[in-house]
Amino acid sequence: MNSYDALAKVYDRLNGEVDYAAIADFYQSVFVAYGISPELVLDLGCGTGSMTLELADRGYDMIGVDASADMLARAYERMWSLGRSGILFLEQDMRDFELYGTVGAVVSTLDCVNYLIEDGDLDRCFSLVHNYLDPDGVFVFDVNTPHKFKHVYGDNAYILEEEDGSVYCGWQNDYDEESGLCRFILSVFSKERDGRYLRADEEQTERCYSREELTAALERAGFVDIAFYGDLACGTPGEQTERWYIAARCKKN
Repeated sequence: MNSYDALAKVYDRLNGEVDYAAIADFYQSVFVAYGISPELVLDLGCGTGSMTLELADRGYDMIGVDASADMLARAYERMWSLGRSGILFLEQDMRDFELYGTVGAVVSTLDCVNYLIEDGDLDRCFSLVHNYLDPDGVFVFDVNTPHKFKHVYGDNAYILEEEDGSVYCGWQNDYDEESGLCRFILSVFSKERDGRYLRADEEQTERCYSREELTAALERAGFVDIAFYGDLACGTPGEQTERWYIAARCKKN
């Protein structure tokens, strides 16, 4: 799996525009649509815990799983700084995680599933999610679409910058349409107290999945009632949709 360790320090600032409250609203609307009221929810690929804490604030008992120790350290810091407790954070791989029992719902935010890049990774992850879901429990996640990989990422380069100049990120993409793999080569410069900038380099890789591939993998794992949405209002995806929001029900015999 890819490591976010070099980016953990500035991850939240670089994702400051993400509306976690709106995503949590969407998750709750999906729970209602699927007729469930989960008490215990797993946040798979929880990162620094933004979504985990947002859902905890809404009364859910939360478990957060992430492969990056540095990301989880940030999550713990945030939890304690906000005077919270009771959230279980586990350092585990999405393809090989273990829980103490089943949960009512699993959510995965900000294209974590695209980081499952090797053949068989998708099946391993979805099978584990199915295993740890209650019967009729719901799995909700999002992925970057083929349109986004081809037309937004491609071989383009971007500069991300904090308004106050505290963080700069140079981002170069390298997308191979044949393999479906896109490399993100990142250099992050974060301003230190003495005015110097500290550089951290990171390389990430995502895999582009088609709607058919995702549907087939979910069905192989035992999911039913699979739905694809084009936005947080549960709209229908279009040809230029950049992110699919996907929900599926866990069917157990």
